[in-house]
Amino acid sequence: MGWTDERVETLKKLWLDGLSASQIAKQLGGVTRNAVIGKVHRLGLSGRAAPSQPTRPVFKAPRAPRPAPTPTPRRVEAHAPVPAPQPVFYAEEPGSATVLTLGAHMCKWPIGDPASDGFSFCGRRTDVDGPYCAQHSRVAYQPQQQRKRSGASDLARSLRRYI
Repeated sequence: MGWTDERVETLKKLWLDGLSASQIAKQLGGVTRNAVIGKVHRLGLSGRAAPSQPTRPVFKAPRAPRPAPTPTPRRVEAHAPVPAPQPVFYAEEPGSATVLTLGAHMCKWPIGDPASDGFSFCGRRTDVDGPYCAQHSRVAYQPQQQRKRSGASDLARSLRRYI
């Protein structure tokens, strides 16, 4: 079916009443939803009497603040945890290797700013396991921290956060 003047007037009325394109297509019969949308755009119909989706409220009431948890006394452990050894940092001297001279068994620890002319690599002999010499391996690979064994009280405390 084509768009007669009578059908176009019906389309305009239904569109301004706020009906969807699918609903208009059903009422008119013989046209698809896409045909209705195309005709609406060609006619330049944009305003509607009722929006198709409800508008959001402009103001949202603030939430009540959460009550602060009361601190619980902590038990003192019989033996204090031993802190991990801290790496010793020192001023690096320029290395003996550059990007062009770096070999397979040479320490690849970068020294200096890569954007500067004085940038180099350590260049010392590496261990079999990794890309760094023994000294730089101690800095790069820190020992794993001992984890505290958690008991029932720790489980209850962590669950209280989510309840």
